[in-house]
Amino acid sequence: MSLEVKEKTQVRLVFLGAAGVGKTALIQRFLQDTFEPKHRRTVEELHSKEYDIGGVKITVEILDTSGSYSFPAMRKLSIQNSDAFALVYAVDDPESLEAVKTLRDEILEIKEDKNTPIVVVGNKTDREKERRVSNEDVLSTVEMEWNNSYVEASAKDNVNVVEVFKELLQQANLPSRLSPALRRRRETFPKDLNFRPPMNKTNSCILS
Repeated sequence: MSLEVKEKTQVRLVFLGAAGVGKTALIQRFLQDTFEPKHRRTVEELHSKEYDIGGVKITVEILDTSGSYSFPAMRKLSIQNSDAFALVYAVDDPESLEAVKTLRDEILEIKEDKNTPIVVVGNKTDREKERRVSNEDVLSTVEMEWNNSYVEASAKDNVNVVEVFKELLQQANLPSRLSPALRRRRETFPKDLNFRPPMNKTNSCILS
């Protein structure tokens, strides 16, 4: 059997986190390169993007979830049906980081797999003056204790948004040939990001 037969042609990424941390903003920045400063409450929205790679259709689904914890059954279903997870907190909101810890525990319990692809995202780095969560502390916890990936980003300033999605896609084991096709989409993958990471880093943010 060839390797191509085993490759995934569909992957679902889910964004989880407390209300107002910028989950929707990150997704909209990635898909449309837009930013809406006014917070809009999300219940659940599924975005789907299809890529044609050498005649093979690859579908990337992005699930935007509610920051409200009044829908536990819906959240559990979202976790069960997804391949990789972005756990988002805001760098000016320590309580939102606590929510990330709780969500991670819930994901590992539901998926029953400690190696489930998880990327922790510290959003709103544009609020550096209001920062209340230490970058170094979170980095140490996420990468050393949890063995997950960590990216700080700003949907407002469009900083590291692409890296968040590259890391999610890489961990979800999409076909490696997807990379150049995604990079050809100018609004999604800027040309200046065509560099390769050190091969010995497990938390690389580049889809290779």
